[in-house]
Amino acid sequence: MNSETALLPGEDLVREGLNDLAQNRITERALLVLVAAPRLQGLGLSVPERQSAVPCEHQLYTLLEERLGAGAHSHDNSLIRRIVSYARGLERERQRATAGQQ
Repeated sequence: MNSETALLPGEDLVREGLNDLAQNRITERALLVLVAAPRLQGLGLSVPERQSAVPCEHQLYTLLEERLGAGAHSHDNSLIRRIVSYARGLERERQRATAGQQ
């Protein structure tokens, strides 16, 4: 991620999640990045791989549920919307950059 993506919605989540993964911390943000890893990798971001018997979506929800109880579902949906928004924004930025090079 560079300055061209500095203002994208949800970038804070991605930056913090990648930082947590780099430091081997499994946090809500790290798990969110792992959930979105295929799409983020397809957009050129390097997301560390992490093997687990439990899908990261389930791990994320469990952490949210422990912290928020009944509010976990809506917060989970909110996080997913934010990272999808980030991926869409990054995709648009990359498309604009590519179009500008032609």
